[in-house]
Amino acid sequence: MDLLKMAAIAVFILMYVLMIAVPSKKVWIAWGAAVLFLIAGALPLAAAPGAINWNALMMIAGTMIIVDYFIDSKMPNRIADILLDKSKNVMWVTIYMSLFAGVISAFIDNVATVLMVAPVGLAICKKLKISPVGMLLSIAVSSNLQGAATLVGDTTSIMLGAYAGMDFTDFFWMNGRPGIFFAVELGALATVPIMMFLFRKDRYPVDVKDRTPVTDLAPSFYLVGLVLLLIAASFIPNKPDVTNGLICLVLAALCVLTDYLRRKDPSRILHAAKSVDYETLLLLAGLFLVIQGMTEVGVIADAAGLIARVGGNNLFLLYTIVVWGSVLFSAFIDNIPYVATMLPVLSGVCAGLGIEPYLLYFGLLTGATLGGNITPIGASANITAVGMLKKQGHEVGFKDFAKIGIPFTLTAVTVGYLYLWIVWR
Repeated sequence: MDLLKMAAIAVFILMYVLMIAVPSKKVWIAWGAAVLFLIAGALPLAAAPGAINWNALMMIAGTMIIVDYFIDSKMPNRIADILLDKSKNVMWVTIYMSLFAGVISAFIDNVATVLMVAPVGLAICKKLKISPVGMLLSIAVSSNLQGAATLVGDTTSIMLGAYAGMDFTDFFWMNGRPGIFFAVELGALATVPIMMFLFRKDRYPVDVKDRTPVTDLAPSFYLVGLVLLLIAASFIPNKPDVTNGLICLVLAALCVLTDYLRRKDPSRILHAAKSVDYETLLLLAGLFLVIQGMTEVGVIADAAGLIARVGGNNLFLLYTIVVWGSVLFSAFIDNIPYVATMLPVLSGVCAGLGIEPYLLYFGLLTGATLGGNITPIGASANITAVGMLKKQGHEVGFKDFAKIGIPFTLTAVTVGYLYLWIVWR
């Protein structure tokens, strides 16, 4: 192993240790690591702009603005009233919110899902005068969980579909067998008992006496329109990488304009600018640079090669390593470059073994998508939820997140792992 690669790994590990030790300084730590990568040459300066996922940042910023108007309209409070009416107690409110987020996340980006659903969770917790930490973290991990359910649910799903020539229906039924959709959904259902255990003390009843009046329906229409346009855009072949980001920003601008024309209040434009969580965007940008640096020096390629070598000719061992190795790696690195590296590796391994690659493809997607739920910075949706909680005055550390993320991940991956082996071996 060359010196640059060893230094990159050391800086990467140090970054995570410092983030765990000093979570309030995550942005500075991530950017400090990114600067070290640039200075050392692990990340070429010319590659830095392309390393940042501008589409994701644009999506987050645009959705944040629309969601802020959505919150201001009191619609989340009204939805909260309806969910509270349908729930026996606080525990079931959390479960319903998590499942609701999961269903939406099967069709649109996980971060967008968190930004849309979390305000409802915050409104519920405010009404009940309870901490929103457990509910928002459950919403985030449930969003990550179901991203692999359909072709349009997550970037990694889109990557697999493009690489393997799969269409939307192949995720449900392929080659005469049930697809990965059912593995993900069974995993989601298996998390319900986990949530019942985690929130077993929250069994006090809920009661809503007054219905919150909605002051403006326009943000709700923009939010629904955003969902529909993101789904529609996923079916456009060869679209620009920033398509989804542009959709979110354009709708956000229209939402601000509609509000201004309605109220004639210039201060509302400043309000929209303040609604963006710049700290979360900066943290993500810094992490994108660090992960690209790890990719440039070959660490991710080495990880992929190690999985293939250790698995050898034993399909069950190889499948097991692919699933659980992907969980481990994706807990700490961006799953997009990891999946992009692993797909051709697994294709070559399966060609050598003379077998179809779909078992390993689906195992890779299951492990890589769900692995990000182990840590608060393992997935963009988690970072977004933690950022929203911080704005509400709740600092979430690695230990706090792990109490929910680890049980969710182990349960959902185990169920999906067993299902795929039984159906696709």
